Amino acid sequence: MTRTLVVVGYGMVGHRLAQAMRDRDVDGEWRIEVLAEEARPAYDRVALSSYVDTWNADDLTLPHIDGVNLRLGESALEINREKREVITSKGERVNYDALVLATGSNPFVPPVPGRELPGCFVYRTIDDLDAIRAAVEKADRPGRRAGMVLGGGLLGLEAANALRGMGLSPHVVELAPRLMPIQVDDGGAGLLKNLVQKLDLTVHTGTSAEVIERDGERMVAKLTNGVELDVDVVVFSAGIRPRDDLAKQIGLTTAPRGGVVVDEGCRTDDENIYAIGECACVDGMVYGLVAPGYAMAEVVADRLLGGTATFPGADTSTKLKLLGVDVASFGDAHGATEGALEVVFNDAVAGTYAKVVVSDDAKTLLGGILVGDASAYTMLRPMVGRAISGDPAGLIAPSGTDVAMGSLPDDAQVCSCNAVTKAAIKGAIAEGGADVPGLKSCTKAGTTCGSCIPMLKQLLAESGVEQSKALCEHFEFSRAELFEIISSTGIRAFSELIAKHGKGSGCDLCKPAVASILASLGNGHVLDGEQASLQDTNDHFLANMQRNGTYSVVPRIPGGEITPEKLMVIAEVARDFGLYTKITGGQRIDLFGATVDQLPHIWRRLVDAGMESGHAYGKSLRTVKSCVGTTWCRFGVQDSVGLAIQLELRYRGLRSPHKLKSAVSGCARECAEARSKDFGVIATEHGWNLYVAGNGGFKPRHADLLVSDVDTETLIKLIDRFLMFYIRTADRLQRTAAWVEAMEGGLDHLRDVIVNDSLGICADLEAAMEQHVGSYADEWRGVLEDPEKLARFTSFVNAPGTPDPTISFREERGQKVPVQLGIPEVVSR
Repeated sequence: MTRTLVVVGYGMVGHRLAQAMRDRDVDGEWRIEVLAEEARPAYDRVALSSYVDTWNADDLTLPHIDGVNLRLGESALEINREKREVITSKGERVNYDALVLATGSNPFVPPVPGRELPGCFVYRTIDDLDAIRAAVEKADRPGRRAGMVLGGGLLGLEAANALRGMGLSPHVVELAPRLMPIQVDDGGAGLLKNLVQKLDLTVHTGTSAEVIERDGERMVAKLTNGVELDVDVVVFSAGIRPRDDLAKQIGLTTAPRGGVVVDEGCRTDDENIYAIGECACVDGMVYGLVAPGYAMAEVVADRLLGGTATFPGADTSTKLKLLGVDVASFGDAHGATEGALEVVFNDAVAGTYAKVVVSDDAKTLLGGILVGDASAYTMLRPMVGRAISGDPAGLIAPSGTDVAMGSLPDDAQVCSCNAVTKAAIKGAIAEGGADVPGLKSCTKAGTTCGSCIPMLKQLLAESGVEQSKALCEHFEFSRAELFEIISSTGIRAFSELIAKHGKGSGCDLCKPAVASILASLGNGHVLDGEQASLQDTNDHFLANMQRNGTYSVVPRIPGGEITPEKLMVIAEVARDFGLYTKITGGQRIDLFGATVDQLPHIWRRLVDAGMESGHAYGKSLRTVKSCVGTTWCRFGVQDSVGLAIQLELRYRGLRSPHKLKSAVSGCARECAEARSKDFGVIATEHGWNLYVAGNGGFKPRHADLLVSDVDTETLIKLIDRFLMFYIRTADRLQRTAAWVEAMEGGLDHLRDVIVNDSLGICADLEAAMEQHVGSYADEWRGVLEDPEKLARFTSFVNAPGTPDPTISFREERGQKVPVQLGIPEVVSR
């Protein structure tokens, strides 16, 4: 006889239970009634922030499950355990044979005076985001609008990202001394703070809100450290509390700190009632992650169908991208195990932090933390609790991880969200799983947080399956293919491109890449219309954000040549605005310490003196360095200064997959170090030698000689072709060195294409460069001449002209320098 299962709550975990029951109950033993409090079907709360990109709830909706009676907008008001009956908010009486509580949790709102004011919100549901958006749209006042998020944990940073997507400058206020205190340590949190503050976000740690007050159309949030924030909205994201009110109402046992107490089979002390997800307390623990909730749902489905499954415990590892910054934490991340040892690599320059925790004999991996670059996570997480071969430092050394998929045992979990092992994935590949979507469909791996997808790709590659070169999940094309699509179709907006050739709403990978393509094809000012929303933070403000939240300004000094009059203007600007000055390695003068609202005033002084943007903030040509050549040097054989100026003015503003650097040396003594540049020129007695695909930095590489003894006209044609071919065919964020190394045929193929014209495209490449040269316009001047663009440049803390309390300086060597963020140095085991 058919029995009735009533599920109270229809979030991701309730949906998973209903799906598991339908998949397993092949004989139709159970009829499923679901009471869904929200008026919409279950949706992906993990991806809630992405709702801001499209405001289309359908993008988040989870698949419909046939055979489930879904009661939308109907919650459970009372439960009669004796009659096994639920009374709903619509007055209906629903009988059950088994009842599962999947009511989730409520946001915790600290008792801050003013928390009930209009403009204060929580961040939990689609309705919450709709309400926040309505308040943001209503807040119509001049200057840069701001929002405060109370809570600097995972959900707090997600909420800050959502506010940022609505056009606000977010302030994150965290009571703990660091961001994400549960997931990362002091070193990782210090770097995380540094990275997110480069994204128009201000962090206040070690403090909280003392009171929130209304002042007309705005709000003032007073912090316990004395700082006052002028904001338009306040979002509380300071944690969650299990929704166990129904359980308390009917006398079920609850934990002292909340949560319905359940046994290893997720059953309460009523044999007919179960609890799963964030409302359940298992072995004294309430889990706020979706993966443990999914595991509980599978256990209950098994038990209802006569099985004996038990909750296997929870992998609380997390990997996510917060405001474009990779963060991962796995295993015993904080080294709580007795005798645990830590190995740390902290590279503040590269923006990466990596730590592994190992046993006292350094032979077993216990856990780890990754910030900035979490690519090693997918390989390291399955190794937790397993033996390490070799030096633990090799697991996270900058040279790359020593771990390979082949070294992982078959029982290692590749997907912790859905408990999918390496063996299960290998079996699916053997049975015809030829691509990632196929593996996701048949194993559920990669269908939740997505962090294991790189491992799926690697397993497919090791099995001889050719992989997609898609730019990201929103475009199945490579960057080079997207360039050709945009170029040939005349598409000039990201929204048009994704509507015709992609899917979804885009991400932090494809948006900047498409913005670069559009800019390189002469699509107007980077802050025009829709393009502005695609830019990285530095491009958004046409200046390079520094570690304390201020910006640096670098005027272009072509070839390093500058007049005394211009030098005096730069000096006066530095003095009047209190800026730190530094001669860069590319022979430029860098002015540090400017706030957002000061930028246009600084630019005005420089532009009026005949200077322009040096593009030190963009993926574009930075500098063409030079020696003095025949102008002054007695060894010079060609005019290196004149050529450097000509090249820099020709290629200025050229957007590319990565930054470009160049140099011209006037003789073989090579004082300009041309052979460490993306393209470098060295003078000979008969003309010029052209070197390409070199770079300094983390992985230095000498450039290769492409041609020798060419005249200036030929040299410029070849550089035109080289740069445009690179822009058309390189991958996202691929330097010229890596581009040539990855190119089939390498330098020989490159020489065939751009010297011998083997593809017959050189005339087209030259024409594209001429179009760029002819359409160049200074971006600083473009802002100064457009009131709408100028309006972007207001301080993102309080009103224009008000000192930013989050920015502080100290004096060193006669100049003010930023107070450091306290990021630890490299720590060895």
